[in-house]
Amino acid sequence: MARRPPPFLNWLAGVLLLPVLGSCQGAAVSAPVRSVPVVGGLEHPWAVAWLPGGDLLITERPGRLRLVRGGVLQAEPIRGVPEVLAAGQGGLLDVAVHPDFATNRWIYLTYAAGSADANHTRLARARFDGRALSDLQVLYAVPQRKSGAQHFGSRLLWLPDLTLLLAIGDGGNPPIELEGQLIRTQAQNPLSALGKVLRLNDDGTPARGNPFAGQPGALPGLWSLGHRNIQGMALDPRTGRVWASEHGARDGDELNRIEASVNYGWPRVTHSREYFGPPIAPATSAPGLRDPVLVWTPAIAPSGLAVYDGDRYPGWRGDLFAGGLVSRQVHRLRLDPAGSVTPQQEIPIGARVRDVRQGPDGYLYVLTDGAGDGQLLRLEPIGAP
Repeated sequence: MARRPPPFLNWLAGVLLLPVLGSCQGAAVSAPVRSVPVVGGLEHPWAVAWLPGGDLLITERPGRLRLVRGGVLQAEPIRGVPEVLAAGQGGLLDVAVHPDFATNRWIYLTYAAGSADANHTRLARARFDGRALSDLQVLYAVPQRKSGAQHFGSRLLWLPDLTLLLAIGDGGNPPIELEGQLIRTQAQNPLSALGKVLRLNDDGTPARGNPFAGQPGALPGLWSLGHRNIQGMALDPRTGRVWASEHGARDGDELNRIEASVNYGWPRVTHSREYFGPPIAPATSAPGLRDPVLVWTPAIAPSGLAVYDGDRYPGWRGDLFAGGLVSRQVHRLRLDPAGSVTPQQEIPIGARVRDVRQGPDGYLYVLTDGAGDGQLLRLEPIGAP
């Protein structure tokens, strides 16, 4: 078991902002921040979302949906959550609130369902009355059933036209197979939902205008393909760009700009290596396949992703903030007008970062993973009241 750092080091990590030592040259200048606990005692929290009025919803991977009201974590979990496969990387995963929640009361959940030998990712919605869920509807279930408990993907992102992007993982690492081939090759199969981003209406049907609609050899909901396991997705409200952070295998984590019809290459091209050593692909780039905007080597195990659009932190508007499970940091990525990453910085958290979101108050919030000691933290500029 890994040793926990001394409390002093945890405190120091919460208030210092350190520059990245890596391939990017230099470091952006910004105010240091401190991590302020909001709630604790969470069991493997995975995602956080705000309701109108300021209440928060937090998913816990074992299958609980928690409510934070008035800054207090309510003791009783929200009733009516669907049964989940809580194993490995599976369980209750992302949560998203319908943009018109005030009138329709819909919230959306992704989760792993099935058994150890036959499971998949599901998207469901239900009405929330402030205490419990009702009218649960499974809107989408990945048709391919797989074994193991890896790579469910599951990030959700609302677009301005009220369509919903759903990221689905490739199904797992070798030796897991599907139809006689390594399951990860499904990411290149346009008839398979594995390793894809889908664009759906709010009722789960394929959205109009999808790039492969009407093509017999592709899913009608298909938006992009060639993904391994997206764990963060965010929309830049100023530019309309969609960003995603994605796990590689051994190293080779990626930041990608997600666009319609684009093939991002996995596993035909990748900077990742097999966990037992050799390269996964013969090349890191190829014609017709989109290169990542950024590659993290060594791996950070990216998680939640946010584009900052507030004014609480001078000079941060328009920057990307990517969580890291292995790095135990939030990575600040500055973008130039063309969408390329310029200098990076690291915000040490001292715990596995599972999600990063901007709250309605303009602060950045960080969800840390933990078996009963997960926390929701608020990042505040040092010197803020």
